[in-house]
Amino acid sequence: MSSMSHGFPAVGLCLAALLLSNALLYLYLESLYPTDELLLSSHVGCEPRHFKMATMKNCIPWLQCSQINAEVRKLKLIGQGAVKKVHLAEWRGQKVALSQLSSLDYLEDFLHGVSMLQALQGPHVVQLVGFCLDNHTQVTEYHPLGSLLNLDSILAQEQHQQHNTWQMRLRLAMDYVSILHYLHGGPAGRRVMCDSSSLEKTLTQFLLTSDFRLVVNDLDALPEVDPSRGLLVKCGHRELTGDFVAPEQLWPFRTKGKPFADNLMPGYDERTDIWKIPDVTWFLMGRVPGGDVVHFHLFQIHEKCKKEDPKLRPSALDVLNVYRSVYGSMVRDNAGFRDML
Repeated sequence: MSSMSHGFPAVGLCLAALLLSNALLYLYLESLYPTDELLLSSHVGCEPRHFKMATMKNCIPWLQCSQINAEVRKLKLIGQGAVKKVHLAEWRGQKVALSQLSSLDYLEDFLHGVSMLQALQGPHVVQLVGFCLDNHTQVTEYHPLGSLLNLDSILAQEQHQQHNTWQMRLRLAMDYVSILHYLHGGPAGRRVMCDSSSLEKTLTQFLLTSDFRLVVNDLDALPEVDPSRGLLVKCGHRELTGDFVAPEQLWPFRTKGKPFADNLMPGYDERTDIWKIPDVTWFLMGRVPGGDVVHFHLFQIHEKCKKEDPKLRPSALDVLNVYRSVYGSMVRDNAGFRDML
C-alpha cells in the first residue's frame, strides 16, 4: 500500500513535467512561427510607406525619384531577367538592390511588380526602400546570400555549415508555405505565383536572408483569382509543359493532336501553387541526417498536394499546420532522445 502511495506522486510529477515541457515547446514554436496577424503588425515597426533596414534607428518614408537619382549609387550588376536588371547599389552607406526595367516590352509586368511590393509589404516580402516610375526603377533591401537557388552552395561554405540541419531546412520549407498562405489570402486578394514554371524559376523568386529565413522577392507575375467574379488565371500566353507545373496548367487537348491556342486554354486558381509544394520542399530538405524522417512524416500531406483534381488539394494553411506539427513533434522527440542519453 505504501509503495503505491509513493508511486502516485512520482507519476504525477512525471506527467506534470511532460505537460510543462510540451507547453514550453509550444511557446518556443509560437515564438519562431507566430500567426500571420502578429507578423503583419510587427514588421520592422514602421508605419505604411516607410522602411527601416537593420542598421537604421528610425523609419523613414520610401525614397522618391529625386532621392534615388541623387543618393543611390550603382556598384555592380548582380542579376538580370526578362523584366529587370538588378544592381548592387549604395544609399547612405547601406547596401541596397536597385532594379531597373530591362525593356519597355515588359513595362506592364514591372509596374505590376511595384504595385504588389507596395500592397504586400510585410515580413514575408522583401522590404521596399523606394521607387521611381519616371525612370522605371525600384530599390529594395539587399540580401547578400542571394536567391534560394543558391541554398546548397551556401550551406557548403564553412562559415554556414552549422546551419545545414533538418531543423533549419524544414524551417525554410515552413517559410515557403507561409509565404504561399500569405499570397493566397493577403491584403492584395488571392494571388497566384505565375513565375513558377520550373523548380529553378520558382526558387529564384525567393531570397535567403542572413539569418536563414525566406522572403519573396519577385512579384512581377502575381495575377488575382476571385471565383465569386469568375476570375481565374492563366500563367502567360504560351503552352506550359513538364511535370513541375500542375496538371490543369497543361494544354488539355495535346493528346488529341490539337495545337495550343491561348484563347481555348482553361483558367485555373491558386491550387497550382499547392501542387508544387512537395517538389520545392524536397529541394529544401537536401540530404541531411533526419531529412528522411521529415519526408516520411510529410508523405501523406504531400500526396494530397499532388491530387490530379485541384479541388481535392489542401490549402497552404492546411499544409503549414502539418509542417508545424511535424517540426514540433520531431524537436520534442529529439529532446527526449538527448535526455535519455
